[in-house]
Amino acid sequence: MKKDLIEIKASELRTEWGLSPYDPVPVKQLLLKLNILTLFKSLGENFSGMCLKRNDNRFILVNSNHPTGRQHFTIAHELYHLYVQETFVVHYCNPGSASSSKQEKEADLFASFFLMPEMGIKKMIPEEELLQNDVSIATVLKLEHFFGVSRSALLVRLSALRLITKERFAQLSEMPVIRTAREYGYDIALYLPGNDGLVLGDYGVRAKTLFDKGLISEGHYIELLSKIGVDPTQNSD
Repeated sequence: MKKDLIEIKASELRTEWGLSPYDPVPVKQLLLKLNILTLFKSLGENFSGMCLKRNDNRFILVNSNHPTGRQHFTIAHELYHLYVQETFVVHYCNPGSASSSKQEKEADLFASFFLMPEMGIKKMIPEEELLQNDVSIATVLKLEHFFGVSRSALLVRLSALRLITKERFAQLSEMPVIRTAREYGYDIALYLPGNDGLVLGDYGVRAKTLFDKGLISEGHYIELLSKIGVDPTQNSD
């Protein structure tokens, strides 16, 4: 699929899902809205995520060992496979890999367009920086926190939009991410792993409904919940 068509599709889905051309994507809320069962789990460094689709049921697995900003990119990447790619097969993804297939590179493009819409980015950059193609580190920090993305993903997007020069890209890339965030008073959670064990979706609700209706045994119910790291027999008091 051509780059322009991918950008159009990202824009269309943003509109369909209630997002303006300027809004950041509320990732967790969107996953709940779309009823995509999403599991965040500690996985190997070279595994970013995967997705499955069967009829109207969709599932995403995200590596919680990766920084939160990268997790957001992984989720948007998987949305391409689930909603845009014409012929769906099970995907195990490592966005940004040098050996990525054509479909994986298209999914990366989609994620960039979807998470960081052009007009939304330009609206938040001071006019003088836009005119000079010289985005400051203060603006970079504001953008990456507003859109919930990693430093590397944002700089690639700014470069693609020709909002920074190659020289400025190199300068900003060399700046320590966490240190600069702290120096400018930003929370560093975006750059750290998180969400381990989090489950989004109605998997537990469905299992409980089946149990309450007597369609599955208590043992089966406990087994189903254990697959997402929940033990209903554990006393929380």
